[in-house]
Amino acid sequence: MFIGTLKAVFGTLTLLFILLAISYFTGSASLKQFAGYEGIFCGFSAIYLALAEIINKKFGKTILPIGE
Repeated sequence: MFIGTLKAVFGTLTLLFILLAISYFTGSASLKQFAGYEGIFCGFSAIYLALAEIINKKFGKTILPIGE
């Protein structure tokens, strides 16, 4: 599960940093706003994955699917 978490959360985090860097160098306000939305998605995915790992481990079965 740890590798899956790294792939999902850090993949979106890497995309966020790339979008922010491109928007900084180009000065594009719309790209910066899109990067903000992608950052919100990254945060929600991190929270979901953390909750899913804790809840699934506590109950010993898949309640919140992670994509195993």
